[in-house]
Amino acid sequence: MRRLAGACVWALCLIAWPGSTCWAAALRYCDQAPTLSAAQKDLLFRFGAIIKTELEGSGQALALISRSGLDLDRFGVRYSHAGVSLKASLNAPWSVRQLYYDCDERKPRVFDQGLAGFLLGLNDPSIGYVSIVLLPAAEAASLEAAALDNRQALQALGPTYSANAYPFSVRYQNCNQWLAEMLAAAWGRFGGDDSIDDRRAQAQLWLLNRGYRPTQFSASAPLRWLGAFVPWLHDDDHPEADLDHGTYRVSTPASIEAFVRATLPAAQRLEFCHAGPRVVIHRGWDAIAEGCQPGSAQDSVITLE
Repeated sequence: MRRLAGACVWALCLIAWPGSTCWAAALRYCDQAPTLSAAQKDLLFRFGAIIKTELEGSGQALALISRSGLDLDRFGVRYSHAGVSLKASLNAPWSVRQLYYDCDERKPRVFDQGLAGFLLGLNDPSIGYVSIVLLPAAEAASLEAAALDNRQALQALGPTYSANAYPFSVRYQNCNQWLAEMLAAAWGRFGGDDSIDDRRAQAQLWLLNRGYRPTQFSASAPLRWLGAFVPWLHDDDHPEADLDHGTYRVSTPASIEAFVRATLPAAQRLEFCHAGPRVVIHRGWDAIAEGCQPGSAQDSVITLE
């Protein structure tokens, strides 16, 4: 199997905290081997079963899904990687269609991954967070049709990956930007035989005109020299004015969710977390309490025996 890495989180890590720990981890990311024990995997599988039950009970056929990565709470970032979960996926019900970086070939790919496998990508097996956004029927149906259409999903895939890609340039693309452009393609209904760059440019213009705002990060140090060592990190697509101010604007799950919430007021959000055997289910657009603690009487708490 090809080694596939959700490298978006490492760009955030390097931008916000270019310390030795983050830098060393980023360098060896594609060489990481699974380190979860059987008990840890079992817990994540049961955590996934709870999420899947909620998805089945929603009456929906599609959901936007995001998962946590490195501990970036100090920077206000909980989620690093997003995709679209599809009930009718040919891979398995509720598999996640997403962009991943192929470490062996050094290129991005659209990859279908079962929900359990998606959760195995949680960086910390002791605590993890998952966010689900359910869309109104019309927008869900158009996105489902686009996401299940292999040709259309690939037409939204940029040929060159950058974990910190600028959202309004077609030079690079990151995992979350692919999802943002899929939303634009589905809801903006771009057609014809335009090139991939033309279609992506249309999608980005559609997002910009409708108020899409990427997440803004302030760099603690220049990143240009890092590109020589990390093949999925660039900054030559970012505006010079941003770079002069040490600013990077990047698509994240938070920026996508904020756009969906503003564009589709009827959209609903569920957040799940586990801390060891404790699982909390939270409904609403406010964030679940830190440490995976129930924050209100409406939060559901489940104990995995």
